[in-house]
Amino acid sequence: MKIIRRLIPFLDDSVNSWALEARLLRWLTMVWLFVGLAVLFSASYPVADAKFQDGLYYFKRQLIWVVVGVLGFNIIVNTPIKKITGISHWFIFLMLLLIFVTLIPGLGKTDLGAARRLLGPVPIQPSELIKPFLVIQSARLFGQWDKLTWRVRFTWLGVFGLVVLGILAQPNLSTAALCGMTIWLIALGAGLPYKYLGSTALGGIVLATLSISIREYQRKRVMSFIDPWADATGNGYQLVQSLLAIGSGGQSGTGYGLSQQKLFYLPIQDTDFIFSVFAEEFGFVGCMVLLSLLAIYATLGLIVAIKATNQTYRLIAIGITIVMVGQSLLHIGVTTGALPTTGLPLPLFSYGGNSMIASLLAAAFLVRVARESSEAEVVPINPELTRTKKRRRITTSR
Repeated sequence: MKIIRRLIPFLDDSVNSWALEARLLRWLTMVWLFVGLAVLFSASYPVADAKFQDGLYYFKRQLIWVVVGVLGFNIIVNTPIKKITGISHWFIFLMLLLIFVTLIPGLGKTDLGAARRLLGPVPIQPSELIKPFLVIQSARLFGQWDKLTWRVRFTWLGVFGLVVLGILAQPNLSTAALCGMTIWLIALGAGLPYKYLGSTALGGIVLATLSISIREYQRKRVMSFIDPWADATGNGYQLVQSLLAIGSGGQSGTGYGLSQQKLFYLPIQDTDFIFSVFAEEFGFVGCMVLLSLLAIYATLGLIVAIKATNQTYRLIAIGITIVMVGQSLLHIGVTTGALPTTGLPLPLFSYGGNSMIASLLAAAFLVRVARESSEAEVVPINPELTRTKKRRRITTSR
């Protein structure tokens, strides 16, 4: 019975004994999730109603994935990090294999020109599911870098390279870039020599430039990002409609459910451009509230990292914060025209079971690190209590 209660968020009694950071991160994640569900309901309703004659089509399916993700969340927050790091490499190998399986014709499902999912009754997108475990394994590698042989180092660096190249080959430049940057920033946080970091960063820039050079549609996206109005009905259409949605929101927004751009003007408004719908309905004030939420989440993540006494745990906290907050900022940057148009979901907002599960698992890892870091702290001894105990010992001995 106790185990079942721990799987249900609002019935877990053990939460009261958690550290403050862990409790705040848990509640912040739940608030983020429920706001995201509300926004998805609004953003997806018109398209779902027109396509499936059921306005709740996407929302109901998202709820199923939320239940699965929350169960995984509660399992992880009650599982020691040591156990998770002990099996994380098996998830990396499995997801890496599935990434390359998506490239096989007939086995990978093509979405918008990219083979990112596996065909089957349950769409599996390994490039999304690998993110939290990539953070765990990167932290594990760089956290004990000085203790490892060069053979082990090169082996895992090669595995990470295959992950990035496999995602890039789908092609999925935005996710490949996010994974590469996350690994690089974890290595930076571990204090690796700058000569290694510099050469790796240069290699990543060259690889991204090469990808853009050989793929015409990526090159056109970059050009349309520079001046979307030059081709407002072609390559710049998505960004132009996104900017119109955000601009229409004004100071306080059009009101919940009253977005006009989601009515078949703004493409893929339930995933890659869901922030545009949010900005239109809640305006500048709503955007500032969301950015404040991200800022608080990032601050708590950094506090957890600073408090962690174990180097691997510290790097896990840094990596998860980068994935959750960094991906959110990249998504917002794309929708506002600050970055080139790419397909990157907004964590806990965008439609998609793989993204939802990956985000909830990532948040759970951060909460677990917060729990263990605080439990590992030394409790200060009360001097008065110590003196009283000494007096009692002296009296007894007499």
